[in-house]
Amino acid sequence: MALAHVYLAPGFEEVELITIVDVLRRGGVDTRLVALDEAEAHTGAHGITVAADLPFSTAANAAPDLIVLPGGGPGTQALLVSVALHERLRAQHAAGRRVAAICAAPMVLAQAGLLNGIDACCYPGCEGALVDGGATVSAYNVVEAGAITTSRGPATAASFALTLLQQLTDAATAQQVGRAMLYL
Repeated sequence: MALAHVYLAPGFEEVELITIVDVLRRGGVDTRLVALDEAEAHTGAHGITVAADLPFSTAANAAPDLIVLPGGGPGTQALLVSVALHERLRAQHAAGRRVAAICAAPMVLAQAGLLNGIDACCYPGCEGALVDGGATVSAYNVVEAGAITTSRGPATAASFALTLLQQLTDAATAQQVGRAMLYL
């Protein structure tokens, strides 16, 4: 069974986080919410509090198949200043394992040096950080570039999550989950 870690930072975008976790779990992916720190829970940008499954330090011992960064303005700011997270993302990518980010969070991938020379997308207004990180900005809602997947924002969260599910399982599983949820 594939293992995914979805990072939970204060001020995360609730629609993105919950949609990603829900779709991956429905598809049979072992999906863990990892706190950016040692907190047991964080509150999102719109006042919804979500419990973490693992603190940051415990997750360091795992080798997930996928690390996902939800966006949200305040959440992304917390992700951007976490040097330890950037190191973890670089190690994940160097090991050939998947990394994904949605909304403003692709800026974190750019800052960590993972988007140089590849296509990526992000929330409108965040493009400059991606270009500064060497990416070519795309207008597509979900962009797959090797082991890196990016998406634009809350309205694209379901498509993004189904793409990630297909990457970790197969097209039939993603299609079955998408149909059961009336996305497809």
